[in-house]
Amino acid sequence: MAFLQDPPQLSHPYRSDRSLLTLLDRALPAERRAALDADLDALGDYAQMAWHRACNTTRRKPVLTQWDAWGRRVDRIELTTAWQEGPGITTRHAVLAAGHADSEHARLEEFARVYLYHLASEFYTCPLAMTDGAATAIKASGNRELIERVLPRFLSRDASTFWLSGQWMTENAGGSDVGNTETVARQDAGGQWRLYGRKWFSSAVVGEAALALARPEGAGSGTAALALFYVETMDGERRKSELVIDRLKDKLGTQELPTAEIHLDGLPAWPLGELAHGVRQVAPMLNVTRTWNGICAVASMARAISLARDFATRRQAFGRPLIEQPLHAQTLADMQAEFEGAFALAFEVAHLLGRVEHGTAAPHEAALLRLLTPLAKLWTGKLAVQVCSEAIECFGGAGYIEDTGLPQLLRDAQVYAIWEGTTNVLSLDSLRALAGDSLGALRTASTHWLDGNDDMHAASAIRQTLDAAARWLDQHAAARETLESGARGLAFTLARCAAAALLARQASWSSAHADPRPAAALRRFVRLGLDRLIVPDGDNTALLLG
Repeated sequence: MAFLQDPPQLSHPYRSDRSLLTLLDRALPAERRAALDADLDALGDYAQMAWHRACNTTRRKPVLTQWDAWGRRVDRIELTTAWQEGPGITTRHAVLAAGHADSEHARLEEFARVYLYHLASEFYTCPLAMTDGAATAIKASGNRELIERVLPRFLSRDASTFWLSGQWMTENAGGSDVGNTETVARQDAGGQWRLYGRKWFSSAVVGEAALALARPEGAGSGTAALALFYVETMDGERRKSELVIDRLKDKLGTQELPTAEIHLDGLPAWPLGELAHGVRQVAPMLNVTRTWNGICAVASMARAISLARDFATRRQAFGRPLIEQPLHAQTLADMQAEFEGAFALAFEVAHLLGRVEHGTAAPHEAALLRLLTPLAKLWTGKLAVQVCSEAIECFGGAGYIEDTGLPQLLRDAQVYAIWEGTTNVLSLDSLRALAGDSLGALRTASTHWLDGNDDMHAASAIRQTLDAAARWLDQHAAARETLESGARGLAFTLARCAAAALLARQASWSSAHADPRPAAALRRFVRLGLDRLIVPDGDNTALLLG
């Protein structure tokens, strides 16, 4: 019989994930850890089942039906099986509700669930992120009427009452520059606000609600004049006629996610607060959705590495398994170390978010969260593409074949660098954070994370690189164009320093519990380098682009 290669098998995503297990053992009180276990185990079961289903069924995309047989506009979207299962899984396992519990650990417990559910959900986590962000923004607004009407729906533990929320910001003329928003809010004769305009990229159009930026009629130009509005999309079982779906996007990845172009033609809306400074009201939402982005990016890396590592034990080449080939083993170990750094940073942001929200954070940690949120999002987004690309290369030609399910990992990973702000946008946002005392906050935190660490080489590398970053900032403080040109390198440098210090903290704890593996991850991560600083050459740039 001709040789047949065994495909990779997915280990249980929860029980086999040593990074997640050791993080939760270290960070959570024992009673909370035990209470969380059943949900995480069930989500791991679901993820394993979903991978098996994806490998044995033809991939489907959502389908938009705009008209029924009798000419009535219906804009009905047929969803994939995983999306149909989404409300039940979300509510049964408190994927959203957990993050709003009365505990400083709430966000860590929420994002542990997100990490396990994300890939199995087929990016149903995208509207979940928008819903989480909307709940956070509505709570921050203090709008009592909306809080009482909406939060029980967004945070429901019952699928029959659960609502999703969209986030409608992006327009043809705007993109990241939301000051160019053209959607207009007008009051009708009865005083009801209504929205008119086109939203070019709506990632949660199947939801029952959304938050949208619009310019109140008669308001001035620019970002400050925008207001943030809450809308509802459904009239019973039927989509509201004032919301028209033009088409679904045909995207590189995340193809199960129905992303739409929509027109708003008088859709009823309610302002969250004042009729201005809507972008400022969006800010609490961005901290949350960018954290979702980082956690989902590390989830994709974990899946890619898990499959590549398993395949390396099954694939024989040149007389022995790939896992025993020195260069292949080196490649996998480098990927694992990079992943563990990204994992540590993304989950520290999640835990920090919970502490800040619940008022238990140390004095420096609000400034630290302001800096680490964009750093974690931008670095994990870029790293996910790199790791997923390397992983499918580990399969050789099989990694390039669609029905293995592997190319989807790379296509989907590209979205992390784009959603919730591109790498450049977030690098500039990090610069704004550094205008305060965020670098001092990072130094303070790193000193704490390195407490008890016995890897002097790693500690020295972290401190020296942070010193170099501080000198770079001081040297170029008066040259705005140079600062902006080098912002990406600075952001990657600070992200890697924070990740290394966090790995040192985990290594110290794990070594005390007879687990040497996190210390190995720290050594390799530092050896792969922390410093990504550059000195921009404006003349060279002009020549290359001229």
